[in-house]
Amino acid sequence: MSSEPGTTNQPRRRALLLANRQARRGGEAIDEALAVLVAGGVDVEEHDYPKKHPIPDAIRGAAGRCDCVIVGGGDGTLHAAAPALLEIGLTLGILPLGTANDLARTLGIGPDPVAAAHVIAAGHTRAVDLGEVNGHPYWNVASIGLSVELASELTAETKRRWGRLGYAIAALRVLRRMRPFTAEIKHDGRIERLRTVQVAVGNGRHYGSGMTVEEAAQPDDSLLDVYSLGIRHWWQLLALFPAMRSGRHGAWREVRSFATTELLVRTRRPKRVNADGEIVTRTPARFRVRPRAVRVYAPEPGRT
Repeated sequence: MSSEPGTTNQPRRRALLLANRQARRGGEAIDEALAVLVAGGVDVEEHDYPKKHPIPDAIRGAAGRCDCVIVGGGDGTLHAAAPALLEIGLTLGILPLGTANDLARTLGIGPDPVAAAHVIAAGHTRAVDLGEVNGHPYWNVASIGLSVELASELTAETKRRWGRLGYAIAALRVLRRMRPFTAEIKHDGRIERLRTVQVAVGNGRHYGSGMTVEEAAQPDDSLLDVYSLGIRHWWQLLALFPAMRSGRHGAWREVRSFATTELLVRTRRPKRVNADGEIVTRTPARFRVRPRAVRVYAPEPGRT
């Protein structure tokens, strides 16, 4: 972790802002955040992208003329930005405009975009890890099993209509049809075969609208936190839910958890892998951590 000087007597920074003003929390919130940024010494070049716009291309185009990239959106938008940020090395600023905003939560950035703009203007940065699965970088968690079904069930319309409550609605639908599968997990010189409904590999701390991958997880600890849910009945997951919110589920008998830097997950039949809410690949899935790969504007310690 390191600090940059504040804006006083410092050169103005140049930022590319990627924001969808048609998003559920766009529009006025973006205008107020922009005012804070400009007053704080950040000159902003705004790029309002259509939903299907290739965000990485816009970021690559900012190389050489911008000092940072500010993403106004949720975890899906940040996921799309990760490959280009990793490639060109620009600092990331976050305006939380999504439904869950789990990366922002992990970094101690609150849900108010204007407050988040003050964090960017203050200029303090933190180097954070990226997870990677089969070459696809991710911020929060990649998983196989229940979360994949949840990602398919949680449509844009559900999120738009119900907000964070949409996660619970979608989860109840998925639980009714969950089926265990066998996963072979190779890590740290050993192979484990587990009967499970989900294998999750966390890079950050939060995921799934405020769930916690592990109580002590940090986005810059150079570790992947892994857990497997060995439950047989849907009601067991309901009993586990409070522990999963706090990250203490590893103490439960039905949960196998450990920390590592890389692992390989195989399944008898190829299964889809969900990373940051997006389906990105299939098993066999090779995971690794990329330590302190991206710099992000974040609150100073003690000011979260």
